[in-house]
Amino acid sequence: MSQTVVTATELSRDYEVGGGMFSKPKIVRAVAGTSFSIEAGKTLAVVGESGCGKSTLARMVTLIEEPTSGNLVIDGKQATPDNWASLRTDVQIVFQDPYGSLNLRQRVGAILEEPLKINRPKMSAAERQEKGREMMRLVGLRPEHYERYPHMFSGGQRQRIAIARAMMLEPKLLVLDEPVSALDLSIQSSILNLLIDLQERLQLAYMFISHDLSVVRHMADEVVVMYLGRPVEHGPKDEVFSAPRHPYTKALLSATPVADPASQKQRIKLEGELPSPLAVPPGCAFAPRCWKAQDKCRQERPVLEGQPHPAACYFPEA
Repeated sequence: MSQTVVTATELSRDYEVGGGMFSKPKIVRAVAGTSFSIEAGKTLAVVGESGCGKSTLARMVTLIEEPTSGNLVIDGKQATPDNWASLRTDVQIVFQDPYGSLNLRQRVGAILEEPLKINRPKMSAAERQEKGREMMRLVGLRPEHYERYPHMFSGGQRQRIAIARAMMLEPKLLVLDEPVSALDLSIQSSILNLLIDLQERLQLAYMFISHDLSVVRHMADEVVVMYLGRPVEHGPKDEVFSAPRHPYTKALLSATPVADPASQKQRIKLEGELPSPLAVPPGCAFAPRCWKAQDKCRQERPVLEGQPHPAACYFPEA
């Protein structure tokens, strides 16, 4: 039986916005009531429009930001500010832009060795270098690349460097925040195949954040669909893609290009504007744009229920 690497229960993150001498700050609920678990060797994809809370959720799982409420358990240990330093070695993140996430003034070798200098102070310089060169081979980089600077590489190679750096501490969970969206289409497949190969070899758990559903379909085992900070659907990949239950998920899938000119596909165009996070409407937040919304939807917020493929909708798709 696979080991559960991370379990999140009702994770929420609020931010105070504005406010001044005579006014109170407003509260933005960037993430609210999100629960999931990821097993070793499995991939959970988090999808949704820009501003739905995907990256905020990633920062909470990687212990960059503390949740406002909820529980996070990593490798069987409850995450608290007291043990964040030790747990961070089990969770690493690969960012969207490899050029912006690497220190351009450091050579690749120094970039790879830095996590070991901070978290493995007893390792010798020779051991750090050996580990760095081993990781470069694992991600498909050549030995002579060790002494070069990031600007001397292509975008795909820089992302391989970022993946190698994330792997230096031998984490159990990798959070992949749009890891291929900044790359050319010709390079994306090689990076995705590298991630799949690393997962199979090392039994890594992945949280894969993306807005590209064709990539999600290639990578994920389970999918969480988020809208305005809340999960609206959660289920196995095959069920979510073949039989979406929430209208929002159905609309997202209808906008995904299909490489088959003979296929017949009905595009669902959402009408209306995305509500402001500062003024989320009562009831279902998707109701102002939903073609199935009724009075009940505008008055009461639906709960994510209906295992094993729950959807937060009073009138889900058949």
